[in-house]
Amino acid sequence: MPHAYHNPVSIHSGRGSLERLPSILAGRRVAVVTFPEARELGLVERLEKLLPGSLVEVIDDVRPNPDVAHLSALYDRFWQSPDACDAIVAVGGGSAIDTAKALMVGTASGRFDELVDLLSAGKSFEPANVKPLIAVPTTAGTGSEVTPWATIWDSARQKKYSLHLQATWPEAAIVDPELMLSVPAGITVSTGLDALSHALESVWNVNANPVSDTFAISAVQDIFECLPALVKDLRSIELRERMAMAALKAGLAFSNTKTALAHSISYEMTLRYGLPHGIACSFTLPIVLEKAWARSPDRDRTLQRLFGPDLRAGALRLRDFLQGLGVKTEFADYGVADAEATAMIARAMDGARGRNFIGAVSA
Repeated sequence: MPHAYHNPVSIHSGRGSLERLPSILAGRRVAVVTFPEARELGLVERLEKLLPGSLVEVIDDVRPNPDVAHLSALYDRFWQSPDACDAIVAVGGGSAIDTAKALMVGTASGRFDELVDLLSAGKSFEPANVKPLIAVPTTAGTGSEVTPWATIWDSARQKKYSLHLQATWPEAAIVDPELMLSVPAGITVSTGLDALSHALESVWNVNANPVSDTFAISAVQDIFECLPALVKDLRSIELRERMAMAALKAGLAFSNTKTALAHSISYEMTLRYGLPHGIACSFTLPIVLEKAWARSPDRDRTLQRLFGPDLRAGALRLRDFLQGLGVKTEFADYGVADAEATAMIARAMDGARGRNFIGAVSA
C-alpha cells in the first residue's frame, strides 16, 4: 500500500549545535521562552551572548503542564505588542516548547480566551498572526521540537486541549546534548520514558507507515540499551547524545502517526491523580502491548522485531525495564482501583488518541 511521510522541521543536532542559532535566526529579533532555572544554569546569559542586539525579551516563568489559568495573562501580555519580536526561541523541556507553541499563534483579538474557546469547541482556527518558532529541547523525551502539537491543560475544568495547526510546526529544531548534562536522574527517567512511549505508540498505531517504523524501532532499541546506563552516569555526554537522538527519532515517528492508547490514558492520570506526564504515559505500556498483540499481522511483525515472538516474554521484559528504572506498572500502585482502571481504559479507547490504537475498534 502507498504511504506518505511529512516533516518540515529543519533539524540541527550534535554537540555544540546551539552555536548555530544566530545563523538560523539571521538577525531576526527574538523572544526566548524558557524555564525559571535557566538563569541560574547560565542559559539565559549564554543566549544573550549568542544574540547580542537580537534578544528583545526573556519569558522565564514557564510552568510544568502549561495551564489555561497561567497562560492567559502570559499570552495576552505577549500579543499586546505584536511587532516586538519576529520569532520565538523555546529553550527547555516539553512545557517550555508547548508554551511557546501557544504563544506563537495570535488570535484576531490578541486574547487567549478566544483560542481556548475555539479549542474547547473543536472549531478550526486560522491564526491572525504567527511567530516562527525555533525549538531547543533541554531534555531527551518530548519530541515536541519536531511535531506541531502542544498540550494545553485546563485543570479548573479537568480538561486538556491539543493545539495542532500547520502553523505550529517549528521552523527549526536544535538538539544539543550539552544542554542536557544538568538534568537530574528523576527527570532523565521520566522524559526518557516519554520518548519510549512516543516510539511504541507510533508502532501500535493505525497511522503507522514504514518510515515512522524505521524511526520508532531505532528509538526503542536505543532507549532500552541507553537509558539504564545513563541513569548510572548522568554526566556522560556520549549517553546524553544517544538519548537525545533516540528522543528525536521517537518524535519523528509520532509526528506522523500521533500517539495512541497509553497517552489517552495518561491525560486522565495527570488531571485526576497528578502523575507526571512521562510516568503517566509509560506505566501502562506493558498493558497496552498485551492489548496490541495479535490485532494486525503487519503490526505484529514490527512488535516482534522489538520483543520477539512470545507475548508474555515481551510484556515481562517491558515491565522489568520500567521497574528497573523505579517505575511501578500497575494502576493499583497509583491508587486506582481495578473497576476504575477498567473504566478509564474504556474512556481512553474512545478518546481522539485512543482511536489511533490498532485495537480500538475490536477491543
